[in-house]
This record gives sequence, C-alpha cells and structure tokens, in this order.
Amino acid sequence: MIPETQQPSPSTGRRAIAGAALADVVLILLFAAIGRDAHQRGDAITGVLLTAWPFLAGAALAWAAGRVWRTPLAVRRAGLPVWLGTVAGGMILRALTGQTVVVAFVIVALLSLGLFLVGYRLLLAGLRRLRRPERQG
Repeated sequence: MIPETQQPSPSTGRRAIAGAALADVVLILLFAAIGRDAHQRGDAITGVLLTAWPFLAGAALAWAAGRVWRTPLAVRRAGLPVWLGTVAGGMILRALTGQTVVVAFVIVALLSLGLFLVGYRLLLAGLRRLRRPERQG
C-alpha cells in the first residue's frame, strides 16, 4: 500500500502518466464513437465529441480526485476510480445538460467503459507479471 504523501515512484514516469491519460481519452472517444455508430447518428466528429465530453470531464475529475497520476496503470488505485468516476460524472453531466440518461444506457456505459478503462490496465498487469523473472529461493 502506498502512503498518501508518497510521490510517484521513478518507474511511474511522465511517459506512463501521459500514456495512461491518452489511453483513457482514446478509449472514451471510442466508446462514444461506437455508440454513435450503433445508433446511426450523423455528424460523426461533432457527434462523437458531444457524446464524449461529459465522460471525458468525469474522467478528468476522477484523475484529480483519485490522484491517479501516482499509479496511473494500477487496476485498483487507477482503473476502478477512473471507470466509476467517468460513468458517474458522465451521467450527471448528461442529465444536467438535458442529454439522455436511461437505465439501459447506464448499464451499457458501465460495462463498456469498465471493459475499456479497467481492461487495458488488467492486461498490462498480466503482461508485467509474465515478464518478471522467476525468483530462485
């Protein structure tokens, strides 16, 4: 467990932070694009951004509130807060701006964004474990 006052470790460099933030943004945009495509709505770029902005804002708030930059690729300390913050923030902002928030959409967003935002972190954690040399003891 990392104490709250601890700074990011040398292994958590700026590249890892930037890479995780970029991956989160790209995956949220992908979620919005897939949703727009499934519902055959026009105006692709503007439409995707209109759908994505509440979720991007929710993710940014989650990054700040959870101090995700400290361990940006950790499943529990980063993936879960970013996922849940993205969905909660996105749905609240959608509701406040008159966009659709229905139970089916909330469920789809929870599942899809969970797969995306937690999934790549789980995959990376698994790859790191595979690459670790076995300890002789």
